[in-house]
Amino acid sequence: MAMKLSGSNIEKEVYQADIPVLVDFYADWCGPCKAMSPVVEALAEEYEGKAKVGKINTDENQEIAMEYGVMSIPTFIVFKGGKAVKKMTGMQDKKTLVAAIEEAL
Repeated sequence: MAMKLSGSNIEKEVYQADIPVLVDFYADWCGPCKAMSPVVEALAEEYEGKAKVGKINTDENQEIAMEYGVMSIPTFIVFKGGKAVKKMTGMQDKKTLVAAIEEAL
């Protein structure tokens, strides 16, 4: 299951992670975000132990969304070594997200 990220745990779970992290910036009211949810959850299971997958609610964490220039959702950012290395905006197919994670591994 994708972990829920917020200002209180992003430092430990993303910035200090020793494996790549895919972060899904979403909101509960966002239709495309809901459509992406099963894909995000599947990736969390498939990459368990190799990469982390997390979700961050942009309504509840606006400062983090602004920090990464998230203007529309869903936005997916891959972090490696605590740094954002790839950013994808809008709905993505699973293959694209897998390629982004694999690139960071």
